[in-house]
Amino acid sequence: MMNQIEKNEKKWFAVYTRSKAEKAAFRELERKGVQVYLPLQKKVRVYTRKRKVVELPLISSYIFVKINRGQYVSVLETSSVINFVKFSSKLISIPEREIDLLKRILGEGWEVEIEEQNFREGDLVEVQSGNLCGLRGRLVGNSNNKYLSVDFNTLSCSLKVFIDRSLLAKVYELKRITA
Repeated sequence: MMNQIEKNEKKWFAVYTRSKAEKAAFRELERKGVQVYLPLQKKVRVYTRKRKVVELPLISSYIFVKINRGQYVSVLETSSVINFVKFSSKLISIPEREIDLLKRILGEGWEVEIEEQNFREGDLVEVQSGNLCGLRGRLVGNSNNKYLSVDFNTLSCSLKVFIDRSLLAKVYELKRITA
């Protein structure tokens, strides 16, 4: 699969920043004219004599940029930026609807926690990127922390494939209730 960065069309990408440098990276990229989004959440911190409301990044060391190919190097040359977040060494864009959803959720003022997906044997999963994007299968094993074993039933046989866990998403099946 090719990198999803276009010559003219701007798309969203996740960027990995230095530790506790999300706000600095945000300001630097804004000064460069890059469209950038840093999801912040208000938290109450209690100190000895006072309470203080602070805005903390929702996802530590991550910000989002909406760029085209011409802005790629400019983002990487930003001092607080380490690299783009990649999957299997490929740069993968984030759909606009996911960034919009994140903005809407945070706009409501709800407390949000980021939780890594916990996969269990038997889970229905879908490949999110790569050549197998959209393919669904059942999780049959957890070979280590990085790779999961997925069983795909195709061509009248079962194919067991080891896939990087970052490429998978759990699929939640809706159970139909009949009266």
